[in-house]
Amino acid sequence: MSTDVMAPARSTALLSRANPVSKLAAAFLITIALVLTVDWVSATIALVCELALLPLAGLSLRVLLSRGWPILFAALVGGYGTALLAEDSGAVVVDWGIITFSEGSLQAGIAIMLRGLAIALPGIIVLASTDPTDLADGLAQKLRLPHRFVLGALAAMRLVGLLLEEWHTLGMARRARGVGSNGGYAGRFKASLGQALALLVQAIRRATRLAMTMEARGFGGAERTWARESRYSILDLWVLCGAAVITALAVGAAVVLGTWNPIF
Repeated sequence: MSTDVMAPARSTALLSRANPVSKLAAAFLITIALVLTVDWVSATIALVCELALLPLAGLSLRVLLSRGWPILFAALVGGYGTALLAEDSGAVVVDWGIITFSEGSLQAGIAIMLRGLAIALPGIIVLASTDPTDLADGLAQKLRLPHRFVLGALAAMRLVGLLLEEWHTLGMARRARGVGSNGGYAGRFKASLGQALALLVQAIRRATRLAMTMEARGFGGAERTWARESRYSILDLWVLCGAAVITALAVGAAVVLGTWNPIF
């Protein structure tokens, strides 16, 4: 199995056998409660439960940290910014002159950080345990979404892995020519910008060729047939029930402990 956090694990993971539509509904059910409140209790409980589900999606904590570090970094930055800009309340914990952190601001920052991780993780679990073709079948057959939208989403998901491979290939080719290997951090940053521009050009060319090919083969027509049917099973019911239990535990604990803080 690939170590990419975005790679599906349909052959080994239990969640890969569930219908993608059910997994999307479960992820929405978990995240909807988190976007309605800003408190650390509900976010912590949801995050712990989500981490416990990683093996069911064919993921490990090590793989998640190695491949999903940008999400963790974004959550840390968001929590720090919130703690820095939040209104001070309670005792002052850190006093660095113009920068101060109080108990209230730190709690707000921690809540935002945990909330961001708890909202992002269900999406990662769904993507890691779902084959793009199965997802497209479910979106078209169960949700009745427009064919062109579904096929465009399928093509985009298929191309994500190719873009990652091309990024590494471009990097090795540029290093072989001595581009970006010198000049310190500034030189490397400038080289990365050039590499990103080259990747963007390549992605536009590939998307243009793909669109022309799909149009020539009749994709997006009014009538379509399907090679395989998207079906529900008893596992989908368990997935939805599990999401409901996680949501109830997170919300219930926050209400009982008095930390429930709705945004409205």
